[in-house]
Amino acid sequence: MPSSLFPEYRAAWEDDQVHDFRMHAREFMAREVTPHQERWAQNKQVDRELWNKMGAAGLLCTEIPEELGGLGQHFGYEAVVQEELCLANDFCVGYGVASTIVPPYIANYGTDEQKQTWLPKLASGEMVGAIAMTEPGTGSDLQNITTTARREGDEYVINGSKTFITNGSLADLVIIVCKTDPEGGHAGMSLIVAEVNDLPGFERGRVLEKIGMHGQDTRELFFNDMRVPAENLLGTEEGQGFYQLMNQLGRERLIIGVTGVAAAEAAVIEALAYAREREAFGKPILKFQNTRFVLAECKAEVLAGKAFMDYCVQLAKDDKLDAATASMAKMWATDKQGEVVDKCLQIFGGYGYMMEYPIAKAYAAARVQRIYGGTNEIMKELVGRTL
Repeated sequence: MPSSLFPEYRAAWEDDQVHDFRMHAREFMAREVTPHQERWAQNKQVDRELWNKMGAAGLLCTEIPEELGGLGQHFGYEAVVQEELCLANDFCVGYGVASTIVPPYIANYGTDEQKQTWLPKLASGEMVGAIAMTEPGTGSDLQNITTTARREGDEYVINGSKTFITNGSLADLVIIVCKTDPEGGHAGMSLIVAEVNDLPGFERGRVLEKIGMHGQDTRELFFNDMRVPAENLLGTEEGQGFYQLMNQLGRERLIIGVTGVAAAEAAVIEALAYAREREAFGKPILKFQNTRFVLAECKAEVLAGKAFMDYCVQLAKDDKLDAATASMAKMWATDKQGEVVDKCLQIFGGYGYMMEYPIAKAYAAARVQRIYGGTNEIMKELVGRTL
């Protein structure tokens, strides 16, 4: 089966070095990721050793400086790994959170000591990262969170709960969005980092039963008088959390958009292969005009999406990605992902509804893309404010 719909396509930012990195990532996914999907889905988490293997292969924290354990490269390298995960029909690895989202918070807002302590461990896979934003009663409206961090001497005492936390089972390091001033609205928010293994007051709740992505360890987290050193605050002072989140959420939304287009491409590849093999009325179903027309539309939409995402990746590479463009990328790509995957599933007929087929897993996994990272309705509102 081909590994790309457009084998000759390359973005302007994908030079020979990036392309070689892509081939390296592709080989890694074929060997270490694709064969284990069923087992990971049954276990509701990937093997802990996968993160160490990804670190050893240089696939984690690609933007982090070399002296801190990363590759010292640009955002395109993160996009490449995420694309190759999708093209490998992965529905389990919480890569975007562990590599694309968590480390830059520390790199951009951490002290030198925080960077030197945590970033090399995240890059090697010794530590797995998670970020705890969403609460049972608060989703996209982050300024209304209720988790609190009260300063007592040289510690913060944290109380509250979070839900829908990717990498919740395996996370060693969690960035917690909390209120250091409960009455301060968005100005009272701070980000505090916790090394959670064997930490008193920290509890991992149930593994959540999701529609899709069954191998991704999504959990509830609870903090009950959990004490964290005051020096684990991200930033120079309390109250900077909302600003930090707003500055980094564009990256999260873009990597979700990149995932959407790559997942759509993977679905078309699967549907094309099936349509060439499956016969009806004595001929492959690809010979029927309707099948060809549907797949032609899907292929064109994927190419348009790739161009859009590559434009945004170039902006991110040049540090010019604005919030509205990132919101458009996330909104458009995930809407299109849902449409394309649905059309491709229809080509499989009844087999498309069977979870043993990657297309069924892709269909289930696509739905959440329009929800997390800020719902697409919120994305429209953010874009609309700029009109």
